Amino acid sequence: MSSFSDADFQKAMHASVRLGAIFTVVGAMIVLGIRGWQSALMFVVGALISTTGLWEWRRLMTAVAWQMDNSAESQNAESSAAKSAGEEAEEAGKKPRMGFVLAVFFLRLGVTVAVLYVTLKYLQGSVFALAAGLMVGILALLIQALRLLRSWTV
Repeated sequence: MSSFSDADFQKAMHASVRLGAIFTVVGAMIVLGIRGWQSALMFVVGALISTTGLWEWRRLMTAVAWQMDNSAESQNAESSAAKSAGEEAEEAGKKPRMGFVLAVFFLRLGVTVAVLYVTLKYLQGSVFALAAGLMVGILALLIQALRLLRSWTV
């Protein structure tokens, strides 16, 4: 578990998003056959909100981890003196801007509230389908966590 790196985190989150997309398609087909197109659309809306939430959390955690790594490096005077100008310019291109990431994160929350309101107000589908769609991201993360746990114990 101590060997879990940022790259492993990125792979796990990408796999969760991919799994969420698969669950969205399969779940929408099932709900379409059982409850109709409005409920299927509500399921898709919930699943998209949930899956994009995973994506946004990944971006936020990457920015936070970069900030933590950067502040630890800036406290170490030896590593700051050892860096060349070329390395600093290269790192600056990869640096996630925390303010921008936070702004997009909170903007997404506002858009999510608006989309949920419009969905509930104008679609006459099943609220349970919407709730099931919102659970897609949690299910995808749970399955990915179980996969990682199994790979660490085997």
